[in-house]
Amino acid sequence: MWFKNLHLYRLHGVKARSLGEIDTLLAQRSAKPLGNSDARRIGWTPPAGRLGGGQMLHPLQGHLLISALRQERLLPTSVVAEEVADKVAEIEAGEGRKVTRKEKTALKEQITEELMPRAFVRSQKIDLWWDTERNLIGVNTSSRARAEDVLDLLRETLGSLKATPLSSQTLPIRAMTTWLSDPASRPADLQLGDNFELKAKGDDGIVRARQVDLDSSEMQQLLESGRQSSKLALSIEGQLSFILHDDLALKSLRFGDALIEEADHADDGDDALARLETDFILMAGSLRQNVERLLEWLGGETERQPAADKGGVQP
Repeated sequence: MWFKNLHLYRLHGVKARSLGEIDTLLAQRSAKPLGNSDARRIGWTPPAGRLGGGQMLHPLQGHLLISALRQERLLPTSVVAEEVADKVAEIEAGEGRKVTRKEKTALKEQITEELMPRAFVRSQKIDLWWDTERNLIGVNTSSRARAEDVLDLLRETLGSLKATPLSSQTLPIRAMTTWLSDPASRPADLQLGDNFELKAKGDDGIVRARQVDLDSSEMQQLLESGRQSSKLALSIEGQLSFILHDDLALKSLRFGDALIEEADHADDGDDALARLETDFILMAGSLRQNVERLLEWLGGETERQPAADKGGVQP
């Protein structure tokens, strides 16, 4: 249940909805098996699977847990290209002429359609944390595009959704660079890890390293040359560690040992559903607290205006 990555979004103009209404709407857009001609599909799936009795929504102390199931068929381009080449060779040999580019394009579309039903299907479950009290959504995926897919699905499901990527007054790339170059600027409860990425200004040069002394003279020389930190491993008071990216995404999340031990010692017996909900509420509480602290260290949150044609929802 513990999230590994987090793309964060702020909700705006939130509209009141009952939990029952949201659960019903989610069920109406539940994940369905891919049709023979479908390349991909996304829909909602019960976070607890069969253990939750098909429940699409898990509300706990102002937090909601929702899960999407993304399915796509994997059809290697090399397989299609080989089939097209064979068909082109067959036509040219049989009819004694060259196949035109337009014909090859049509053949590619035809063969892709024919092979699609036999392609391997890859499924990915993507969990979503919704802090209804702070109008904040976090999507557990390493990909910004996947996170946007889930938000688009939620927008379509609820009819409207005003959401913008969470942003800070101080750009993460500037804050991370300052923390690296000036130890005195680092917040007291923030510890730097040994994993970083530096980008050079004006070109594509990137320096990545692990298990290095961040306060070494070599590091300072890199920073003095104008490089900026686009990724940096951080830890907050032993509660949460992660790699902060320049778009404010949190990746490689690891929760503190004390929190994991609290979850392990919770009195949920052998009830797998109770265990999932215990893990979720402990995780959600930690994320709420530590995201707010991180925003404070980044100078606070910026106010962004969402697109005018997107509405909001609230359970």
